[in-house]
Amino acid sequence: MTWKPTAALARGVVVAGVVPALALAAGRPALVVLAAPFAVWVVCALRRRPREVPRIGSSTRGAGIREGQAVRTSALLQHAEDVEHVVRSTDPAPYVAMDPPSGTVGALVGHRAAADGVVALPEIVVRPDRWGRVSLGEEQVCADSAWGGFRWGPQPRWGTELRVLPQAVAYHSRAALPSPSGLVGAHRSSRIGSGVELGDVREFAPGDRLRRIHWPVSSRSGRLHVTAALAEQDAGVLLVVDAFADHGESGGVDGPPSSLDLTVRAAAALAAHHLRGGDRVALRVLGRPGLSLPSGGGRRQLRRVEVALASVAPGDAEPPGVPLRLGAAAGSFIVVLSALLDDRVAAVAAATQRRGMTALVVDCLPPGAAPAAPSGVDAQVVEAAWRLRLLDRERVLSALEGAGCPTAAWRGPGSLDGVLSALGRRARAPRVRT
Repeated sequence: MTWKPTAALARGVVVAGVVPALALAAGRPALVVLAAPFAVWVVCALRRRPREVPRIGSSTRGAGIREGQAVRTSALLQHAEDVEHVVRSTDPAPYVAMDPPSGTVGALVGHRAAADGVVALPEIVVRPDRWGRVSLGEEQVCADSAWGGFRWGPQPRWGTELRVLPQAVAYHSRAALPSPSGLVGAHRSSRIGSGVELGDVREFAPGDRLRRIHWPVSSRSGRLHVTAALAEQDAGVLLVVDAFADHGESGGVDGPPSSLDLTVRAAAALAAHHLRGGDRVALRVLGRPGLSLPSGGGRRQLRRVEVALASVAPGDAEPPGVPLRLGAAAGSFIVVLSALLDDRVAAVAAATQRRGMTALVVDCLPPGAAPAAPSGVDAQVVEAAWRLRLLDRERVLSALEGAGCPTAAWRGPGSLDGVLSALGRRARAPRVRT
């Protein structure tokens, strides 16, 4: 797109040319003074006629921002030696708030920036209100030359794509996992080792450290006694995310969540909690096998999990006719996060429990979630079908409890403490073999 004369330049040329002719024809030369400013402005605008055609360069993109956080988006205008004023306008996008709200902003170009030939477009502050890959609206960029005689644009530009991570929910649980299987970690083991939790007080034996001597018991009994501590282990956690469907309407970070909102945010909170505690975390996304992650630990693994969760979209890409497999390592603690409206999720959770692995099903269906009636369908029929589906869901929950697979509804911090404590007591209880 090339530079084009503005309507103001056309009007200035008409006034500067027609008014003197009419003044001379009417015999009133004093009217020529009225056209003099227009003539001067036209001459100045033509002398500053642009020679280079601008080109939009690379833009800054928000990488790894979280939902509810604001980020500044900008772009560069190259070959802009003749630009004096730029305007940038962004179309609205769903779940994105902008400042200014209209999405249109303009600014004058400084002399130093114009001399360098590279102009930074005005920044627009955007705030994504929902996790995922967010595409901003299409932009229009317009530039004016000196004296406003020529205009370039509006030039369309594709909207910037942002990768928005799930909200970092402050989650903390005091309950330990039931069966830690690693070597070093923060969970109390059932075996004696080099930890800090008191396990037993016994008589001194060769090889015991002197700092382990328990002096009160030794003084009362007359024989040396030492304290034995319980070992501390890490655990392997497998987070299973149900992405087969999204139930309910998402209201963004400040509104009511949908089932997939609740599932993704709960998975991000659990991953951050366990990885910061030294555990190993793996991810399995039902419906999107390509987003699954192997087990790992540390901050880098947390980043991988959050990026994978930000790419989750509802759908079913599982191989047809093939039973679902979680690929959990031996001794892993499996957390299934689902709305429990797909029978395959409950079936794979019950099968995992029957194989002797510890599984916990987290109910992520928001209270009051209901489908919207499509056009041409009676709303009462949709409501009745949804009630029947919820009744069948209650049957699935009861069947899971009967199969020994505990369930808990996700309601934020502390949601799983009671269930984890019960699982820990069950794991430490003596087993009777028949």
